[in-house]
Amino acid sequence: MTSKIPPANGKIYVAPSLLSADLWQLGQDVQRVELAGADWLHVDVMDGHFVPNLSFGPALVRSLKKNTSLPLDVHLMVEHPARFIEPFTKAGADLLTVHLEAQDDVKDVLKQIHALGIKVGVSIKPDTDVRSIIPVLEETDLILVMSVYPGFGGQEFLPEAPERIRQIRQLITKTNRPVWLEVDGGINAQTAREVVQAGADVLVAGNAIFSAKDPAVALKQIKQAS
Repeated sequence: MTSKIPPANGKIYVAPSLLSADLWQLGQDVQRVELAGADWLHVDVMDGHFVPNLSFGPALVRSLKKNTSLPLDVHLMVEHPARFIEPFTKAGADLLTVHLEAQDDVKDVLKQIHALGIKVGVSIKPDTDVRSIIPVLEETDLILVMSVYPGFGGQEFLPEAPERIRQIRQLITKTNRPVWLEVDGGINAQTAREVVQAGADVLVAGNAIFSAKDPAVALKQIKQAS
C-alpha cells in the first residue's frame, strides 16, 4: 500500500489522539476535528503488557479508513510489535510507530514495516536516553517523544520534554534526512508553543481537544499557538 504520510516538510501538523475521544460518538468527533483542520488521526494501541492499559485494535483502523480521508498515525505501545505489523497495515495504517523499548528487534521491525510500503516511526519513553535512537535514525520516518509516561490520556506535560526534543532535533538534523519529530502527552495551546520552539513538527493532542466544550475550537487554538 501507499502511505498518505508525506516526508517531513517543515510544516507543523496536529494529530488528535482518539484515546481521549468519546467512544459513544467517535464518528462525530472524527468528523469535527477533520472539518476543523486536523492533519492526521493518532491511534494509540495498547496491549496491557507494555503499558497497563488496553485500547484499540485493527477493527477501529479499518473503520476509520472507510470513513475519513485523514492519514492514520498508529502508535504501537506493545511488547511485540512484529505481531501487529500485518494486521494494522492491512487495516489501513499509514504510519506505524513502535517503541525502542519493545522486546522485538526494533531494527528488524522497522525494515518489515517499510517493506509493506508504509511509513515507520520510533518512540521513546520519558526515561529513555535520547542518544539511544541514534542506531535506528537512518531507518525511521518519524521520532515520537513521549512527554508523559505512556498508557493513559490526560496526564500533565513533563517539564523536561522540551530539552529532550531539542536534543533529538539536533540528532535528526545531523542525518540530513526528512524525519518528523512528533510529541505526545499534555499538549495544549500553551505547551504546543514550547515544543514547536524546541523542534517538534507533529503535535499529538487528546484531552485538550476532545475534553473541550468545542473540540474544533480547541484544535484551532493549538494550531494557532504553534
